[in-house]
Amino acid sequence: MEAAPPANVAAALDALGVPYEVVPCDPAFADTAQFCERYGFPVDHCGNTIIVASKRQPVRYASCTVRGSDRLDVNKTVRKLMGVSRLSFAGAERTAALTGMEIGGVTPFALPPDIPVYFDEKLMGLDYVILGSGDRSSKVKMAPDALARIPNAVVVPGLSMPPRPAG
Repeated sequence: MEAAPPANVAAALDALGVPYEVVPCDPAFADTAQFCERYGFPVDHCGNTIIVASKRQPVRYASCTVRGSDRLDVNKTVRKLMGVSRLSFAGAERTAALTGMEIGGVTPFALPPDIPVYFDEKLMGLDYVILGSGDRSSKVKMAPDALARIPNAVVVPGLSMPPRPAG
């Protein structure tokens, strides 16, 4: 069985006219750390796409993608970008309802058009980046400069912070 992104994600990728490679994966290993360990990719070359939501009504959403080795600066940078006082991660159910994608497969491609798409500047210096494909059975590998072609995309310095020290 050959893995492919869902039709809406494939159409969004094709509309951008960027080359990409589909990397099949076992859905049980779709989360970044498990994917990297199982398939031998460096975690800092994988992008985690996280949907965040404002706490106050009307709820506003944004998509944020940072390297798998980093964590999203939701309390400072994302709050400022969205112009809201309080934010949270959207969670699995809200993310699926909004995007049609499960955690571990969320991608910045084929999102609703009113959602801002933010990328950490650190992604842009990589030779390639691996992102979710819209489901948990594959990833997409591409040059990071392709990300700036996404409608509503903004490359943001300081979108991420280093991981917390272990222990």
